[in-house]
Amino acid sequence: MRIVVAMSGGVDSSVAAAMLATAGHEVIGLSMQLYDQRANPDAFGSCCSLDDLYDARRVANALGIPHYIVNFESEFHDTVVKDFVSEYAAGRTPIPCVRCNSEVKFATLVERARGLDAVAVGTGHYARVAFDEDRRRYLLRRGVDAAKDQSYFLFSLTQEQLARAAFPVGGLTKPEVRAYARRLNLNTADKPDSHEICFVPDGDAGGFVERHLDGDDHTGPIVDSGGRVLGQHRGVHRLTVGQRKGLGLATGVPMYVLRLNPAAREVVVGSREELGGRTLEASSVNWIDGAPPAGSRRATARIRHRHQDAPAVVTPIGSNRASVEFDDPQIAITPGQAVVFYEGDDVLGGGWID
Repeated sequence: MRIVVAMSGGVDSSVAAAMLATAGHEVIGLSMQLYDQRANPDAFGSCCSLDDLYDARRVANALGIPHYIVNFESEFHDTVVKDFVSEYAAGRTPIPCVRCNSEVKFATLVERARGLDAVAVGTGHYARVAFDEDRRRYLLRRGVDAAKDQSYFLFSLTQEQLARAAFPVGGLTKPEVRAYARRLNLNTADKPDSHEICFVPDGDAGGFVERHLDGDDHTGPIVDSGGRVLGQHRGVHRLTVGQRKGLGLATGVPMYVLRLNPAAREVVVGSREELGGRTLEASSVNWIDGAPPAGSRRATARIRHRHQDAPAVVTPIGSNRASVEFDDPQIAITPGQAVVFYEGDDVLGGGWID
């Protein structure tokens, strides 16, 4: 069976390619060029760099599989970078990895795979795909390694994409993946994981957004929940709900960002107790089954990648919205982040917090 593997140059995708090749599949490695790094080699961090492309090619050579670099610069800029800038400017906190995974990597690679007569797209994600024979539907499940599980980033995958998805490392732990790579003497075996946003290598998301906005004044007041002015901020795009550091306030007690009002260029702050919330609404909801459940459903819901999912009632609103009511208050429910619904290890769906 011919399978295209997205090779990022990291150990996870390297082992994914190796596992599929060892299983007897005809593997073709594809690496994505997301940015013209010849013009600005320092634009990307430790993910998606030229060194990563070279590492992917070395792994492909070691495995004896063909390797190609595909240019996704236009798709990445239009789908991921523009959304990142516009969301921050609107007072929301985006997750570019979700859009990159579903709308760039999977959507585009599935099309490339068809052109290569490949039946599936493999990646190094820590997630699993299964097929429910009774319901004739594909399931998206958490990866076995709870510390590395990436199912949260894949909530928007469709049934068509899941039918063509292969996640070989989803059944392994990270130490097992590295051990597998060492046994094959792959050059990526001990390569550190990447954590920062690839196109914001210095970690200054606010500065990146500002460079892509107009030169107007973005400053405004910082107020408490009663409207009392406490200070000034440099732009709502530099702050996020739940943030405490960097506010420049001398109130004597810790203050956290409660809300961002970009139209008024206003930042509302308050105590940690005021950050708690039990309800949210989400838009652009994708249900893994392909359709929403008939009514409200008990589930667990995760409001950030590093957040523990919590018991809740999820209620569909039409075909692509949902409300979530948690049993207990959740700290810093943040517009722009994803909320993902789980039933045990199975992903039910997810959407974008409004």
